Amino acid sequence: MTGVLPDKVVALFRHVGRFVSLLREAFGSPIYDRSTYRQNLAREMKQVGVESLPIVALAAAFTGGVTTEQTIYQMRYPLIPESTVGAIVVPSIILEFGALITAFILAGRVSARIAAELGSMRTNGQIDALNVMGISASGYLIWPRVLAGVLTFPLLYIVASVVGGAAGFGVAATSGSVTPAEFLTGARSFFTGFMAVYGLVKAVVFGFLITAIACYVGFYTEGGAQGVGRSATRAAVATCMFVLVADYLLALLML
Repeated sequence: MTGVLPDKVVALFRHVGRFVSLLREAFGSPIYDRSTYRQNLAREMKQVGVESLPIVALAAAFTGGVTTEQTIYQMRYPLIPESTVGAIVVPSIILEFGALITAFILAGRVSARIAAELGSMRTNGQIDALNVMGISASGYLIWPRVLAGVLTFPLLYIVASVVGGAAGFGVAATSGSVTPAEFLTGARSFFTGFMAVYGLVKAVVFGFLITAIACYVGFYTEGGAQGVGRSATRAAVATCMFVLVADYLLALLML
């Protein structure tokens, strides 16, 4: 038992070192054909951002609605003002739910896809072929995916926050327990610009983690078709875990 833990710690540091080295190689490699890289970036932004938009908006709408309904249920006391509902729901979505729900959706949808794509290219020999042709496989494959996550995730977070807040407002307006004016009064009274900045910082960090970890797992896939499946699963699980850790650390550092 005493030897198992050190082995796992060594393996963890080994993975961290390979991860940092891979990203350094990817972002430090020369770009020979900028138009190709731009096309890859545009394609990845479409797959990461545009194609994820419907499910992110749907999840945010239900999250905002459920959060509002539960808050109304807990606030049914005569001494608590109705504006408390808006003061709880909107900051919760901006500070936590908007970024976290979006991160979990992208961790399952985007990270698994990226890991499977790169894993298939590794097992089929396409990554080795790129290196033989003098093209940096890490830069060509990883750079556009990570940058797409960093650029599109904040936009998805904004959409999730707006949709979630609007859904909460709609539920409050139709519930009969909170008037729309009271909901907006509570939301405005506790909203600060720092909330939006904090949420955007989380979105950038989550977008980087989800795409970078998926690229690392997929890039070093082993074991043929079964290895590709394992890589997709590992990428989804690992990104969820690291997103939760990053969420806690950012709360400690910024709040």
